[in-house]
Amino acid sequence: MAVLLIALGGAVGLLYVGRPEGGVIGVGIALVIWLILCLTAFAGGDGIMLASAGARQLERGDMPRLFNVVEEMTIAAGLPKVPDVYLIESNAANAFAVGTPKRAVVAVTTGLLSRLSRDELQGVIAHEIGHIANFDCRFMVLAGVFVGAIVMISDLFLRGLRHARFSGEGRRSRGGGQAQLIFFLIAIALAILAPIFARLLYFACSRKREYLADASSARFTRYPEGLASALEKIEQAASGSSDVNRVLAPMYIINPLQLRGAFGLWATHPSTAERIRILRSLVSGASYAQYEAAFRAVRGGGLLGASAVADQAEVAVRPPSGETEPLMATRRREAMDVIHRLNGFRVAQCSCGTRIKVPPVYKGNEIACPSCGKSATITDVKQDSPPPAEPMHVRLETGQKWQTIECSCGAAIPVSPTFSGERLRCSKCGRRIEIEQQK
Repeated sequence: MAVLLIALGGAVGLLYVGRPEGGVIGVGIALVIWLILCLTAFAGGDGIMLASAGARQLERGDMPRLFNVVEEMTIAAGLPKVPDVYLIESNAANAFAVGTPKRAVVAVTTGLLSRLSRDELQGVIAHEIGHIANFDCRFMVLAGVFVGAIVMISDLFLRGLRHARFSGEGRRSRGGGQAQLIFFLIAIALAILAPIFARLLYFACSRKREYLADASSARFTRYPEGLASALEKIEQAASGSSDVNRVLAPMYIINPLQLRGAFGLWATHPSTAERIRILRSLVSGASYAQYEAAFRAVRGGGLLGASAVADQAEVAVRPPSGETEPLMATRRREAMDVIHRLNGFRVAQCSCGTRIKVPPVYKGNEIACPSCGKSATITDVKQDSPPPAEPMHVRLETGQKWQTIECSCGAAIPVSPTFSGERLRCSKCGRRIEIEQQK
């Protein structure tokens, strides 16, 4: 992409100035445009994307189940900090991540939370945290800035052709208008082809990073079927959904707009069916090397770098957890309760059993029940959470292998070889677990 940007800027500058210095000037202007776009994207790009999605930041008390899953996958990935968690009010079942390991955000939709079981949700969150751990978010923002700069320069050049006045020095010093014509044709060709090639490169990078995030998800969760099943549900839900932000669609785990178009060179995401086949081929283990073998068997060719494939650490596939299907009505009500609370709604619980959502414009402390007519007291919308269990203390061996902690409640907690923290929390009972590294 950098070569395309420099070539386009140099050709346009050479055409307009008519001397070799013009190429240098054109390259300089192209790099200045790229730098401005780059600074804008990295300075406020994350906030712009979250704002355009209507995402709202959550606290642990809002959705403890979701926070527990995010914390688990953060530990498995060895990230230095737990990402912030955001919720998007949307019927579309999807999720995306932005940021770097030290400052990241994971955003999920209410539609996703209401459709997925815990194992499936864990697979999706692990995929997004895989993007963060692999620096995909920063990588794709940088690639997008290159595409934007190339498209901008190309568009400005083509639109300005009708008003252009090219230098005549090229004709005098190079034998008439022949050299000028050659420069003109080269600049036109680059202005047309460079944006196309840049987009093709961008899409190719995007597809590869999706496969890599799938591999990371399988390794972090040790349960590839969770993500495979989630991808099936997300694709099925997305096929009939019109609630899609076009700007954010390529950032999601499945691009809902791509379902209406063709896969291949112009796709931001690989074929979902292909991704599922690779994940379900991981029956004996979920290491990067085993994912690479499954990828070669399904698609042919290689995906991962030599260092990842050389990582032969055993990652055994675990059995599924107890929750096989989500309580869809319950999960959706939980998610919508959070959205209502964030939007300033209050709730009134009538003695007849009716639960009344009260909009923020209503200022009273009581309201008449629409079912029985009795007066009900209005309170804030809150999520009930059980009191925390007594902490437990465990010792972990240092070494390059995965370990499992058995909580007092019976839950098994996988711990990555890269984990170096002093505590974690059980996802089932919320118990705090104090860690002591045993040498």
